Amino acid sequence: MNSHTVDMPTTTLTNADNKITYDAIIVGAGVIGPCIAAGLARKGKKVLIVEREWAQPDRIVGELMQPGGVRALRSLGMVQSINGIGAIPVTGYSVFYDGQEVDITYPYKADCARVEKVKDLVKDGNDKVLDDETIHTSEYEDDERERGVAFVHGRFLNNLRNIARHEPNVTALQGDVIQILKNDKQEVIGAKVDIDGRGKVDFHAHLTFVCDGIFSHFRSELSPEHVPSIGSSFVGMSLFDADVPAKNHGHVILGHNHMPILVYQISAEETRILCAYNSGKLPKDLKGWMTKDVQPFIPKSLRPSFDAALAQGKFKPMANKYLPARANDVTGLCVIGDALNMRHPLTGGGMTVGLQDVVLLMDKIGDLDFSDRETVLDELLDYHFERKPFDSVINVLSIALYSLFAADTKNLKELQKGCFKYFQRGGDCVNVPVAFLAGLKPSPFQLTRVFFAVAFYTIYLKFEERGFLGLPMALLEGLMILITAVRVFTPFLLGELIG
Repeated sequence: MNSHTVDMPTTTLTNADNKITYDAIIVGAGVIGPCIAAGLARKGKKVLIVEREWAQPDRIVGELMQPGGVRALRSLGMVQSINGIGAIPVTGYSVFYDGQEVDITYPYKADCARVEKVKDLVKDGNDKVLDDETIHTSEYEDDERERGVAFVHGRFLNNLRNIARHEPNVTALQGDVIQILKNDKQEVIGAKVDIDGRGKVDFHAHLTFVCDGIFSHFRSELSPEHVPSIGSSFVGMSLFDADVPAKNHGHVILGHNHMPILVYQISAEETRILCAYNSGKLPKDLKGWMTKDVQPFIPKSLRPSFDAALAQGKFKPMANKYLPARANDVTGLCVIGDALNMRHPLTGGGMTVGLQDVVLLMDKIGDLDFSDRETVLDELLDYHFERKPFDSVINVLSIALYSLFAADTKNLKELQKGCFKYFQRGGDCVNVPVAFLAGLKPSPFQLTRVFFAVAFYTIYLKFEERGFLGLPMALLEGLMILITAVRVFTPFLLGELIG
């Protein structure tokens, strides 16, 4: 059992000193905040991290981490946060389409770049996974392929928070940040925190990190226009003692007449199911919708656990948000994580993007004197452009795949079918796409090439289906499929790269 699973005492959570100037104040202790706190503390910075509630949360987001996220935790010396929480190793995906199945395994380590060790953060083997009841060192350290991991979100978060709070340079504070403080030049100088028993207290720092997540109160400090859009939803349920079709795999269940269904095991007893709904506004009768539009398409082995969960009716709805990143161009401020940038959760890339951003951030500013605010600002502006190759691939892939998998037009349904048949070809037709999905191939150019390879393969299948006599119709259909592919993919890619 990992020592980090022991909760830190809560008695000191309201005692933070407001008479000193911290190097950094971190607003939010979700996945990203503790990683920044621990990293900066190991770099010798004095850090204050503020969270409204330090008790273990119960949320359905951030439960499956792609290999790119695990690698980032290694780089930060925080990978043992996956230990001691009953986490489930993930070795790949199984994609189902109208009863057919394709198994997709994560890439070989030999085909990926080496894991970077961030200076001062990696020491005493903290970049190596430990043995526990469900995670085995040999599988993660010695296996020839990359691995992801799935877990109960709150348990993982507790581990991250405890790692950060064990750092001598980190002060944890429980309170509600109600204002980002600015000087008369509109530069950020800290945060006002409402603390139970102390009232509203001003804390000052050279650099304030806003990482308060999906529902961020302070992302608008970058710009009032920095607002996410909502286009769809997921309805989640917990399945207990489920017989999943493919052990240690994420499951994507597709079909020409239903929305995508995601299934992945998060502990020995619990499996998460997420059912997509193509609107931000959910149907009033959730149980009726699940019975009519989801239940018939659940794989046979999952039906007993699904039916039991459906009868209980404990639904956890979640709006899916999209938010392209903006440059951090405000002196004294750094917005990061879901507060800065969100993508569709279909591909499970959110934690990977956020954690890779932290790795890059530590390299860019970790060794700077934060009181030299102009130099820090210059590096944060560079960081915005350096993060683009990585984050744009995961963000655009999430939007493009959701458009295909939730196909609601004839041409999108053709692309969905073509995508599955492309996967069925095997070889590089699955190896390259899964490298993007896993967060292991930060190449927007290659992603573009693969996406349009799928589009042209779909067109080829149309010509094959129509035959010689149907050539004129196939030409017209092919043109419409290509136009649809361009519309689905290009605006998001350009928005990510240019924005």
